[in-house]
Amino acid sequence: MGTDTGFRAHPKLESMTNKSDWLPTTRKEMDLRGWECADVILFSGDAYVDHPAFGAAVIGRLLEAEGLRVCIVPQPDWHGDLRDFRKLGRPRLFFGVSPGCMDSMVNKYTAARRLRSEDAYSPDGRHDLRPEYPTIVYTDIIRQLFPDVPIVLGGIEASLRRVMHYDYWQERFRPSILCDCDADLITYGMGEKATLALVGRLTDAINSYHPLLHYDENGEPCITRQVLRDVATKELRQIAFLCKDKEDIPGGIKEDDIILHSYEDCLRDLRLHAENFRHIEEESNKMHAQRLLQQTKGKWVVVNPPYPPLTTEELDHSFDLPYTRLPHPKYKDKRIPAYEMIRHSVTLHRGCFGGCAFCTISAHQGKFIVSRSRESILREVEAITRMPDFKGYLSDLGGPSANMYMMRGRRQELCEKCKRPSCIHPAICPNLNGDHRPLLDIYRSVDALPGIKKSFIGSGIRYDMLLHDWKDDTLNRAAKDYTRELITRHVSGRLKVAPEHTSDAVLNVMRKPSFTLFRQFKSIFDATCRRAGLRQQIIPYFISSHPACTALDMADLAIQTKQLDFQLEQVQDFTPTPLTMATTCWATGYNPYTLQPIFSAKTPQEKQQQRMFFFWYKPEERRQIERYLHSIGRQDIIKRLKG
Repeated sequence: MGTDTGFRAHPKLESMTNKSDWLPTTRKEMDLRGWECADVILFSGDAYVDHPAFGAAVIGRLLEAEGLRVCIVPQPDWHGDLRDFRKLGRPRLFFGVSPGCMDSMVNKYTAARRLRSEDAYSPDGRHDLRPEYPTIVYTDIIRQLFPDVPIVLGGIEASLRRVMHYDYWQERFRPSILCDCDADLITYGMGEKATLALVGRLTDAINSYHPLLHYDENGEPCITRQVLRDVATKELRQIAFLCKDKEDIPGGIKEDDIILHSYEDCLRDLRLHAENFRHIEEESNKMHAQRLLQQTKGKWVVVNPPYPPLTTEELDHSFDLPYTRLPHPKYKDKRIPAYEMIRHSVTLHRGCFGGCAFCTISAHQGKFIVSRSRESILREVEAITRMPDFKGYLSDLGGPSANMYMMRGRRQELCEKCKRPSCIHPAICPNLNGDHRPLLDIYRSVDALPGIKKSFIGSGIRYDMLLHDWKDDTLNRAAKDYTRELITRHVSGRLKVAPEHTSDAVLNVMRKPSFTLFRQFKSIFDATCRRAGLRQQIIPYFISSHPACTALDMADLAIQTKQLDFQLEQVQDFTPTPLTMATTCWATGYNPYTLQPIFSAKTPQEKQQQRMFFFWYKPEERRQIERYLHSIGRQDIIKRLKG
């Protein structure tokens, strides 16, 4: 990996019209750089925004820093003559395929399988610029046009489908995505290290004149599928690939490999799939993981262990690359909703040790926190202040969870043996150093910069860590200082937090803290606002139809939130997404950690019986609620809701 970590954002953002400031997206833009061919061509389901929050830009800039010629084809047209797939020719190393920053189906459909109002990662929110399952669609087209060129999958869609998984939109269990498209391998999770290591091996193969190289019409050596197979699958970490039989597995089956129940056996007995999930989740969250193997349709899916988390220096390097921070000029005068949300925000760290059952972060980013240095963060903030549309207000200084910056185990040797998916559930680990002082230093340093009027925290806050007794007066004071500063200086009128439910039984399955802690935090929030003379609201998020949740649990949620004088806005029906514990519970009917049966609302009627309790204050919903409660003889709940 390169060592240059000087943030080189373009100094004249207001006059950026030169397309050579972006990675090439067309043959004409390649010609501007004098390139005959590319080393790597990335196909993305998202619009091309050259910003560190967009995965294709990150991987593209990272490879560019290594001296490679990288092109991006954003949202290729998959109809007609397929010219978008042909226009840049054959890359020397491989095609990379990603659906974009979100799972394509979550991005397109609600939990009720209705079309969302807009595609957040497309110009003007258009829905017609990417197919469903673009990873599969793009790969099939590329394979048809370039039979012998390696295809490497990345991004969250392939990452969360690297082994058998439940597909909510197809309502069935699917094998690894590698069985559904003819790609060569997946770099799963956050792909910087795996991609750089892969490129290093492929470059070595070219430099050593590997006998299976292909030579194009200009005599340029190119990697073939056979070369990639020969050099890339042997002990390269954080990749998944298919083997045709047991004998084809690199190194054979080893003593410390974890052999998951086969796809076919899991289809016959869903309890086996639940049992598999525990291994998958634990290995995703271990410092030193084991290789996973799963027999599927006569072949073997091999998932090599992940790399250790990036160092601070490596993460700084990724964020300090020369992004323009802008959408490609081809989108002039078009609105890209996701970019509008993050254009003036800064990510401080990666990873989350919350381990929420319904969240995909642990499967994709892992639980270990990797934090950027103070210097890297301030460089990015200074670059934002030079943007012509910046008015002095940062929308977010955050991460997957806002207040985990620089937090880690006190004794790393204990963390290296741990396989808990959460460091804070069912209780906060005594080895966790929950020091909020480094984060306070970041907030204060950012706010002191010229051009910054206010920095807001838009990411979720773990209030259980603010209320915890750390058995250390310094850490307890820091948590109180952080709470006070958060509420008085970094809330833009409304602080969004996610208690998710009021039932402790449901919260336990969610791996979330007791609702009692939310009540305590709200009391502190209200008192702090009163003392400071601030008129601010706390806005809670809640989920219905989560595994273990019943309609009566939702009735209790309605009563408790009414007592707190909430009329709920930020609510959602549980959406089963691949490779989460909650989805495994929902789809199999078993808790993966106890293998005991667990209830989930599945039918539209069951889901509606839960969701209606969010809106007890609406007359039309209240009538439905009363009819339902009368039908089950719970008039006492009606009285409490009316009281």
